[in-house]
Amino acid sequence: MSDDNNSDNSNWDEDTLEKTSIVQSDTFKVRLAQAGEAPPCLVFLVGPANMIGKQWELKDANVILGRSETAHINIRDASISKSHAKFVVSGTEVTITDLQSTNKTVVNGKIIPSLQPIALSNNDQIKTGNAIFKFLEKGNIETVSAAETFGRGLTDPLTGINNKGAFENKAAESFRKSELLGAEMCILTFDIDHFKKVNDTYGHSAGDYVLKELVRLVNDTQIRENDFFARTGGEEFTLLLLESSLNEAKEVAERLRLKIERHEFRFQETIIPITISVGLSCKTDEDRDWKSVFDRADVALYKSKESGRNQVNFV
Repeated sequence: MSDDNNSDNSNWDEDTLEKTSIVQSDTFKVRLAQAGEAPPCLVFLVGPANMIGKQWELKDANVILGRSETAHINIRDASISKSHAKFVVSGTEVTITDLQSTNKTVVNGKIIPSLQPIALSNNDQIKTGNAIFKFLEKGNIETVSAAETFGRGLTDPLTGINNKGAFENKAAESFRKSELLGAEMCILTFDIDHFKKVNDTYGHSAGDYVLKELVRLVNDTQIRENDFFARTGGEEFTLLLLESSLNEAKEVAERLRLKIERHEFRFQETIIPITISVGLSCKTDEDRDWKSVFDRADVALYKSKESGRNQVNFV
């Protein structure tokens, strides 16, 4: 009897191992195929924590790295010159040239001479001011892994949309571009009304369903090409509206509120009534950073809550 049991377990293990091997092999083939399409790139290694792992693809013939808003690779650090270094892509070769930067450009521990192109090799480390990057050549499988890791760090695991960190990065970038180009920018933030009651009444599985269904609804019907949607708290979401006037932003906010109020959130044959409270604010000439715009939107959100919920307010 015991011998038969051992034999069955052995066969099961072999089958399992074989299946696991096939899955891993197929996954690896996919990753290799993705890597084959990957252009040369830079991966951020040392600098602001929220940028660690970020990638910049080197697709264009000339790519400028610097502190300037017009730089292709924009790093907001005082140690980096406005136009610090240039990457030139020619066929399979990529070179880097220091553009007479104040704090120099260092490749693999050696300062490179200004205005002299230096060919890069796979895994070269590049230091510009206080920022350090790694160069990955075209087709490097690490490009795929690094992109996936960085992407997970900026994605809300439950809903699959951008998380608070991703929003803060995008908001800061958008505010700087708005300042530079004179473009309009509005922030819309909203909470699900009485979400704790949803969890207490229907259970946390129902609460998770409501969050995911709301995100699906917003993504499918409300997000425009230039908008940026993120989950910035437990039941709080934020829309960054780029190149939108105040009137356009108000229309988006009211349309969103009405869409969610009218939607049928059905969980296990039970319809859960869902509404949202919305706060809205737009950038003004007096604003010095994105946080001041967000703070006003937050004030407007609480005004909506205090005034009875399921409404839009603007500050």
